[in-house]
Amino acid sequence: MSLFLFLILVAVVLGIIGVTAHGLFYLLVIGVVVLLADLVYAGARLRRGGRKQRVAR
Repeated sequence: MSLFLFLILVAVVLGIIGVTAHGLFYLLVIGVVVLLADLVYAGARLRRGGRKQRVAR
């Protein structure tokens, strides 16, 4: 969960810098790509999240 929140924060910061700084539009694009990758990651985790792994002893 902390990785998900960290990637959301990185995407937002890159997006803000990309919008406000002149000539750094590529940071906005990178922020959007990171956000989409994070949403795919979260979706994959939620899909398989119901099963718990048992530790073999």
